[in-house]
Amino acid sequence: MRLLLDTHILIWWDEGERLSAAANAAIRDADQVYVSAVSGWEIAIKQSLDRIKSRRTVAEAVEDSGFEELPLYLRHGEALRTLPRHHRDPFDRLLLAQAIEDRLTIVTRDAAFKAYRTPLIAG
Repeated sequence: MRLLLDTHILIWWDEGERLSAAANAAIRDADQVYVSAVSGWEIAIKQSLDRIKSRRTVAEAVEDSGFEELPLYLRHGEALRTLPRHHRDPFDRLLLAQAIEDRLTIVTRDAAFKAYRTPLIAG
């Protein structure tokens, strides 16, 4: 299984808390686990606004966890044109576009993701 972590899932994984048993098992057993560059941007923006604090950088968390960085490509942006507007958060919409384009399963606790045509694992 190939997974894409929602931003909050990456943070919770790195902090070692709050993940469901299903999410923990899926991440540990996955063939590949991706963290989007979009999550890096989202975390950096929220840090600059003092909305979240992290003990280390996203790059450090990704590398130490054995995850892979998923760049944002033009085809991901193009996929936004046909993505239904069930969710208004621009970061989440980009994550959804990446998951759909790259056939990834998203790990999230965000209920709004259920409205899209992509496999999910509840975080």
